[in-house]
Amino acid sequence: MKNWIIGIAALSGSLNALGQSSLGSITGNMEATFQYLNNDSLIGATQPAEKGLLNSYMNVFYTNGHFKAGARVESYLPRIQGYPNRFDGTGIGMRYVGYVNDYVDVTLGNFYEQFGSGMIFRAYEDRNLGYDNTVDGGRLILRPIKGIQLKGIYGIQRYSFEGGRVVGAAGITRGFDGELHLNSLLPRLDSSGFDITFGGSFVSKYQKDDREDLILPENVGSYGGRFQVRYKKFDLKAEYIHKENDPSEDNYYIYNPGHAALINFGYSRKGFGFALSAKSVDNMSYRADRTKGLQDAFINYLPALNKTHSYNLVATLYPYATRPVGEIAYQAEVLYTIAKEKTRRGKYGIPINVNFSTAYMPMLHTSGIDSTDGSGIMYVGRPFDMSDSLMWRDFNVNISYKFNKAVSLTLAYFNITLNNDVSKVTEDAVGLINANIGVAEIGWKINKKHNLRTELQALFVPNDNNGLAIDKGNWATIVMEYTISPGWFFGLIDQYNYGNSNEDRRLHHVYGSIGWIKDATRLTINYGRQRAGLFCVGGVCRVVPASNGLTLSFTQSF
Repeated sequence: MKNWIIGIAALSGSLNALGQSSLGSITGNMEATFQYLNNDSLIGATQPAEKGLLNSYMNVFYTNGHFKAGARVESYLPRIQGYPNRFDGTGIGMRYVGYVNDYVDVTLGNFYEQFGSGMIFRAYEDRNLGYDNTVDGGRLILRPIKGIQLKGIYGIQRYSFEGGRVVGAAGITRGFDGELHLNSLLPRLDSSGFDITFGGSFVSKYQKDDREDLILPENVGSYGGRFQVRYKKFDLKAEYIHKENDPSEDNYYIYNPGHAALINFGYSRKGFGFALSAKSVDNMSYRADRTKGLQDAFINYLPALNKTHSYNLVATLYPYATRPVGEIAYQAEVLYTIAKEKTRRGKYGIPINVNFSTAYMPMLHTSGIDSTDGSGIMYVGRPFDMSDSLMWRDFNVNISYKFNKAVSLTLAYFNITLNNDVSKVTEDAVGLINANIGVAEIGWKINKKHNLRTELQALFVPNDNNGLAIDKGNWATIVMEYTISPGWFFGLIDQYNYGNSNEDRRLHHVYGSIGWIKDATRLTINYGRQRAGLFCVGGVCRVVPASNGLTLSFTQSF
């Protein structure tokens, strides 16, 4: 760490000595989250030995002309609940130096990057999930002429943060990506209404073969291409990735190749739009360490083909998680606004959103495959060849109505079916879980400074053949948020598991919040009971244990 700081300071001083008229600029942000937890045997919450838990970090970014540098200090003393148990201590979690102008962008140290949709490579951070797979090495971006962009990356991905030090994954990741915007080379295309972009990627990982009982490929390559075509109000995107054989813990060390295909088609104009998506995935768990599981050491990212839900019961009880070893998914969405001229009152339009998504297990063809021939190939996977095994289905409708400037109403219905045998979210159910959820959201602008928002949510699941509720039964939730502009907000949420077959478990989970905001400063105080469950963002999930206690959160940008 000391050498990095000295190097950054020396390079900055050299740039100034060469004629920089400015001392540059420093920006950044910080966040600290503290928890004090209690025992709560009713929900299975336990108090850690330390009683107090702390996550904190600070980013500092420096720019001076074409020079850039940055670093992040992280601290877990110890980590808050739900974060990976590999996070502890205080130290430098990220640092980099670089140079950028209109034609070149070079970074040495840590960097985040994405090729295409991310199905072949994505290095990113999501602090809510406790996820960070930044690459430590080098990245070069070239823009030799307008319309062409080339990227090259090489390094080791972050796996954990132990004893205040970053620990890298076992493998080395390297790759190349190129993108061509055809209209920049052929300007006359603009007059035709078309806007066309092509791209291609190659990524390879190296990991030493340390198994005596297997012969494992030490270098595993993946490659693919993509395009995007826009024509007036239409937009079509498609990408296909092929991965060479990659035996791992995920696929039980078989030698099958993998593929991922993604297609998005959409249309949008004022008052109306639709989007259609399709995804096919087979054996696309691509990790910098073949021995890892869960969300660890992923080189790539497989986008989730479902609507991102924000309502509590919808988003947290039966969430969708992508399945890298294989899934075929589809999504369709329509947005339509009834024009204000067609409504009875004629003052406000009525937005309507209808969404449907589904995912199935792929069909695995074994005819003609000899699993004993030593090749390690167990089946043939064909793009978009799905079985009849349902993994996930979600149908939802959302309608908003504004009565006047002060009062608005949103009504929503969700029907979610999840295969708990495949995407395990609870230990209290087998097979398919079907849930119906209704939501009413009421907004009231009391005056210029005071606003009240209320959500009423209810979730219903059927009973099993013995008359007992599936999983934990029915739930009801009320959310109330009161804001006083510009600085204060108050919140209260109560999740009530009134339909639990065990009457002793028909509990209220009450959680209150108070917050203060001033410019770039935000302070939040939370207290109450939170149930155990999955927290998912974009199909990536982490397990959150039950808790009862106090949480303090502070954020600051500068």
